Amino acid sequence: MPRELITIQTGQCGNQIGMEFWSQLCAEHGISKEGILEDFATEGGDRKDVFFYQADDEHYIPRALLLDLEPRVINNILASPYSNLYNPENIYLSKDGGGAGNIWAYGFSQAEKVCEDIFEMIDREADGSDSLEGFMLLHSIAGGTGSGMGSFLLERLNDRYPKKLITTYSVFPNNEEVSDVVVQPYNSILTLRRLTNNADCVTVLDNAALNRIACDRLHVQNPTFTQTNQLVSTVMSASTTTLRYPGYMNNDLVGIIASLIPTPKCHYLTTAYTPFTSDQVEKAKSVRKTTVLDVMRRLLQPKNKMVSTNPSKKSCYISVLNIIQGEADPTDVHKSLLRIRERRLAQFIPWGPASIQVALTKKSPYIQTPHRVSGLMLANHTSIASLLKRTCDHYDRFIKRKAFLEQFKKEDMFAENLEEFDIARETIQDLINEYESCESNDYINYGISKDQSQ
Repeated sequence: MPRELITIQTGQCGNQIGMEFWSQLCAEHGISKEGILEDFATEGGDRKDVFFYQADDEHYIPRALLLDLEPRVINNILASPYSNLYNPENIYLSKDGGGAGNIWAYGFSQAEKVCEDIFEMIDREADGSDSLEGFMLLHSIAGGTGSGMGSFLLERLNDRYPKKLITTYSVFPNNEEVSDVVVQPYNSILTLRRLTNNADCVTVLDNAALNRIACDRLHVQNPTFTQTNQLVSTVMSASTTTLRYPGYMNNDLVGIIASLIPTPKCHYLTTAYTPFTSDQVEKAKSVRKTTVLDVMRRLLQPKNKMVSTNPSKKSCYISVLNIIQGEADPTDVHKSLLRIRERRLAQFIPWGPASIQVALTKKSPYIQTPHRVSGLMLANHTSIASLLKRTCDHYDRFIKRKAFLEQFKKEDMFAENLEEFDIARETIQDLINEYESCESNDYINYGISKDQSQ
């Protein structure tokens, strides 16, 4: 029984990542750029219908919505070799095409005005699914459309489809660099509130870490967005392989999320991937011997993580799921886990099971990779609090000076007061406190005294 996922791409970043993701999925399933199954793609066993559906003429169409308030990126997609892949009815571009001007409030209010059109597309896709499992939102939290429109959609999806899972791939800004989006801290804090309250699982990707990996691993000095987005699409396709090449376990999203997120609020996941290779760069083509132990050990190294966090001495893993692709023997996995435990390579929470879960999955038969084994780690780690704190610090400095608030005050939501900001800041502070309390033995009682006092 297929458990379909509908992908919603919002804003410039979401659509650029989506473009790389769909080209990767087409390659893995043997689907041409026009959406036609290639002659060589005869080996069954893969579930194309999780992400694609078939039109009447054998054409495979992604279950994807492309949404943006300015036309540039979507026009690039429509001018690319993949232009015939998408369903043109699932593309929404703003009539005036002016974009959200990087203002969260504008993106949110625009989405409110056009929500009927967007939900008509979503409902149509949902009705066309046999047993819809959930939604995947691709966006960035710092701009205007991905954050504002993305936030609005998260709220509405929750109301409209309360029993469906909502997962997001959220790109966090590079706080170390000067951004061209001045109001980035405001956009980020408002989006984080929705990600905390309205999503079931947030896969955090941050630009600083992606640039670092492109420099270190792919030996690219000034990585382009296309190169960092390829890293993201590699992670996305690896994190969904167990859904597309089903095995005994983890073959639906619920199974993956349930094992990673023990308590509802702490649902921010970090990822690591190894080994990265790139066809474009000669130095990144080097092939080394990969073993299950080597891959699992490398996944625990900070330099392979796609998030820049500052772990403290108390930081620890709440849960870890390694998805190992390729020629892996279960006995190798067992030995590797014992070795990692003996060497104490991973610190776990004191109040829960201290173990790494492993899902073995097939590789696509249509893509030749030089490595025998590759691995993706999805982890719930308490050091994510340091990333959230950085965002809050930036926000606090801005709001103290009441800097750049004029654009927000033009929208009804902020015209009367700035209460929305205070609620968002408080929500994120609660989340940081909860992640920090996960590091103590007493976490099981966290919040009980608070509830009783109320």
